[in-house]
Amino acid sequence: MTKATPDRRKGRQLPSAAELRAWRDYIETAEALRSQLASRLQTESSLSPGDYAVLLALTEAQERQMRSSELAAHIGWERSRLSHHLGRMERRGLIRRQECATDRGGAEVLLTPAGADAFRRSTVPHLRAIRELFVDALTPDQLVAAGEIAAALRAHLDPHQTPQAPRNVR
Repeated sequence: MTKATPDRRKGRQLPSAAELRAWRDYIETAEALRSQLASRLQTESSLSPGDYAVLLALTEAQERQMRSSELAAHIGWERSRLSHHLGRMERRGLIRRQECATDRGGAEVLLTPAGADAFRRSTVPHLRAIRELFVDALTPDQLVAAGEIAAALRAHLDPHQTPQAPRNVR
């Protein structure tokens, strides 16, 4: 598509048959990929994709802890969904919650040693699955195009986000 394609289509209200086919191919493939990755993550590490997202965010956070509201925003979840999920993770010993010292109504979420260990054990199998199911299915040019498409969609959905520099995956 050219840069002018979105302007040319603004007057059209409904997608064409070819546009709908591309949309359905995208959605169905993304769901199949997400489902297979989730199944392998669960089988190989006993972590759900939600567990992995929380553990990844905490692993990357300063001092391996975050305010719960910041964590919810970081992983794109509603605070109530995160709260229920954190309860399950806390019962399994993966995280710990404590009252925020600076805000009585807030909570800090801390990565426990067990959570760090679970994340560490799950990372290589999860990255291997990403390689096998996604990376290996595409040529280097297709990987670049996939990244550009994802960036264009993100920018369209959230025009206030800071654009990322294009990544070379070759």
